Amino acid sequence: MCHWKLFFALIIVLHVHNTRILTRAIIFREYIGANFENVRFSDAPINPNIQVHFLLSFAIDYTTGSFPKPTNGKFNVFWDSDNLGPAQVLAIKRQHPNVKVGLSIGGDSVGDKHVDFTVVSVDSWVSNAVSSLTRLIKQYNLDGIDVDYEHFNNVAPSIFTQCIGRVISILKNNRVISFASIAPYDDSEVQKHYMALWKSFGHVFDYVNFQFYAYDKRTTVAQFLRHFDSQVANYNGGKVLVSFSTDTSGGLKPYNGFFTACQTLKSQRKLNGIFVWSADNSKADGFRYEKQAQALLAKA
Repeated sequence: MCHWKLFFALIIVLHVHNTRILTRAIIFREYIGANFENVRFSDAPINPNIQVHFLLSFAIDYTTGSFPKPTNGKFNVFWDSDNLGPAQVLAIKRQHPNVKVGLSIGGDSVGDKHVDFTVVSVDSWVSNAVSSLTRLIKQYNLDGIDVDYEHFNNVAPSIFTQCIGRVISILKNNRVISFASIAPYDDSEVQKHYMALWKSFGHVFDYVNFQFYAYDKRTTVAQFLRHFDSQVANYNGGKVLVSFSTDTSGGLKPYNGFFTACQTLKSQRKLNGIFVWSADNSKADGFRYEKQAQALLAKA
């Protein structure tokens, strides 16, 4: 190879390498649509210099209507589809090439009851889930899935692992989705299920949306940083994202040290990204903290 070709080949390799370094920590994610506050994608800030994921909340394997019941893996829409429908998804992605949209499955509650992970058999649940989720993803022009089950109805971690792990693997292999994440928090039952899932299927998940806002409201910056290191150890090899909430839940708040903690993690090259619960709660104050979070991530 002549010298100039070798030179340009080296430049390309260095550029790709540097791009990977710069982009590994510039993803911002936000849950949207769970509280039916008439929030739209176009209401939320979108910094053009970072990746932005919106996660529709939630798709749930329950029947719709006044008395929702488990469906053994047949998922239905439980988010604000009037404002966050297929046309709106397509429009925001066309307008902003750095935006992707996914759906989150499970969640905490449906109506006034917990969303319980309920399985008749692994094979039937997996079959129903693959079919129904594929239909929803194609209908809504979506890119990925977030797993946010929080109640397990005495289902063993091994069963949860096989159901979720197989579904995500199939959807990725079929190229129905391009990314997947899990959303655990620091509860013994929750961690038992998600860490079992991670042990067997961690390779198919791109992000860990750890719910740091489930910690105590009195969490300090130092405690937050220790919590982060603990969860990185629990989900070894995963891109653990930090998080805050804009509702009344706990954790380290954005007005009380969260961004200080992020700067520390960023200086240590540990900051993989930030996610927020949720756009519905943030609409009232004009997404003040989302703008701040995105600006922090976009800054080299």
